[in-house]
Amino acid sequence: MKGDRVEIMIDAGGATRTYEVVATRAGRRVEVVTRRGVVEVTEVTRTGTPVRTARFMASRVLALVEHPFNDRREPSAPPPNEA
Repeated sequence: MKGDRVEIMIDAGGATRTYEVVATRAGRRVEVVTRRGVVEVTEVTRTGTPVRTARFMASRVLALVEHPFNDRREPSAPPPNEA
């Protein structure tokens, strides 16, 4: 969903760097896959076509935080009764 976001913090040889992959348009989502020592974060369309991909060595990843889009809106408070 538009608004899905993944933050990746990596060890860059004594310092840390933070990267962010965001679903930028309606209908897109962010997927995270780990395989063969590589963490792959991809923004994909509704049909599964990759739009952009970020790859990191799994041994360098310090943290990976997924922020799913929350479409639930809090119900607004009912108006006070006027008498």
